[in-house]
Amino acid sequence: MTPERLLAHYERIADAPDAVARLRRFVLDLAVRGKLVPQVAGDEPASELLKRIAKEKVRLAKTGEIKRDKPLPATSDPVVDFDIPSGWAAAYLGDVSVCLDYRRVPINSTEREGRIEGKVPENLFPYYGATQQQGWIDDYLFDGELVLLGEDGVPFFEPLRTKAYLITGKSWVNNHAHVFQGILTSPRFLVHYLNVFDYAGRVVGATRAKLNQAQAVVIPVALPPLAEQDRIVAKVDELMALCDRLEAARAEREATRDRVAAASLARLNAPDPDTFAEDTSFALNALPALTARPDQIKQLRQTILNLAVRGKLVAQDAGDEPASELLKRIAKEKARRVAQGTLREQKPLPPIEVSEVEFELAQGWQWVRMAEVIKLWNGFAFKSGDFQSSGVPVVRIGDLQDGVVTLSGAACVSEAVANTVGPEVWIPPDALLIAMSGATTGKTAFNRTGTPLLLNQRVGRIEVFSISVNFLRFFFETIVARNLSISFGTAIPNLSAQQINETIIPLPPLAEQHRIVAKVDELMGLCDRLEASLIATATTRRRLLDAVLAEVLAPPESNECVAAA
Repeated sequence: MTPERLLAHYERIADAPDAVARLRRFVLDLAVRGKLVPQVAGDEPASELLKRIAKEKVRLAKTGEIKRDKPLPATSDPVVDFDIPSGWAAAYLGDVSVCLDYRRVPINSTEREGRIEGKVPENLFPYYGATQQQGWIDDYLFDGELVLLGEDGVPFFEPLRTKAYLITGKSWVNNHAHVFQGILTSPRFLVHYLNVFDYAGRVVGATRAKLNQAQAVVIPVALPPLAEQDRIVAKVDELMALCDRLEAARAEREATRDRVAAASLARLNAPDPDTFAEDTSFALNALPALTARPDQIKQLRQTILNLAVRGKLVAQDAGDEPASELLKRIAKEKARRVAQGTLREQKPLPPIEVSEVEFELAQGWQWVRMAEVIKLWNGFAFKSGDFQSSGVPVVRIGDLQDGVVTLSGAACVSEAVANTVGPEVWIPPDALLIAMSGATTGKTAFNRTGTPLLLNQRVGRIEVFSISVNFLRFFFETIVARNLSISFGTAIPNLSAQQINETIIPLPPLAEQHRIVAKVDELMGLCDRLEASLIATATTRRRLLDAVLAEVLAPPESNECVAAA
């Protein structure tokens, strides 16, 4: 395979999910299986190389340069999980290298910082850990080109994350990385091999995965002839440099797309009255072409909602009853219910201060405290002993999922317990609920279950007075609501009934509320189609990537030897 062949196909796969990362992995997979460069008939076979390695290790042990090898604890010959090419041999990692873990000396961070105080980096040496350089130190334990293999933590369960890496020169290594010195073996080839090796079943530990030295030295290695190792390393370097260029090109392409999309959305979120109509038209027509990732669709949805609650999404109609008249009708309705005994008389609300107002209202709109247009019903503090697997479902915060109540994980109480609570704890159909504490404070959901439900504590039920409940929901999903959800509480976000009741909301005329809801539904439908298109396109690109990698990366004579020059 040549870079030119890959570039010829890359435009077909460039936007596939994780295209470059998968390409890097595929290159390494081919490399360590002998499918990246051809075998050469004149190369010394790996079986002979292993004999020379064994003799060299004996010599180094006699001269005191390394410790004498302990017998490997293996009870059988090494087995790799693929057919090795002609001239290769299966060996253990401990056969082709020496483990230098006995030289490691752990140093804690405080001691390390103390030893470099007042020194300059050029007088210090790198200090390495399981996955990368940890800092600098004024001493060194190792000198040369060595392979480090992390011994603990998550790297063994993330195949695209580096597990092994190469260090060169004078350095210090802590006790979280195994240190291997290749003996007549390319350390760079070993790094490539160890970074695609499947560690499943080789790590131990109940709470933290750990690869100990005894497990590391018996990792089976497919060993090529030494000359082929060098060819493999050179080809991998060439292709990884190509991947770097492809990755940089993709990053620049994404950055340009992000800048254009962000600029378009910014003009809508901070509109210029003179150009707003043109800006809106451009954004809604152009953004489908600019939205290539789910997070960009999310930004588009948020912009639509921000425009909706600011009176910028639909035109105002001078014939609409203004919000001030709507508020008078709501006040009469609330007074009637107070007289009937179905609603408590509301405590006076504080006047709205100028500092609370975030933007100028559209014609016919009015700022109001939320308690002027809603009634917030609090949930009931059921006892933990009341919960059981069947009965009447109780809606808890975790049951508010993606805008609706889900009962898949709901707890229940018996009919007897349910009959002891007041009618305000029961959730009617289509009621809007709000999470009042926890990481998802401020999120809302409708009861679309068609099932009688009970309201748990820290979940609020919102009853609206003569306004659109859907418009209110839009408000909770805007930046205003997000500020609301994170502004109160300490370590755990928390909303009180008073905080919700005193939050100000921009109230449009009722007729405009309905127009806004219809327009938002229309535009959210567009976003749904864009998301569906992205998913379908991603699936197609992923399949195409698989096909292209198989076609382009597999050399035509991958398992055949070529004559020596």
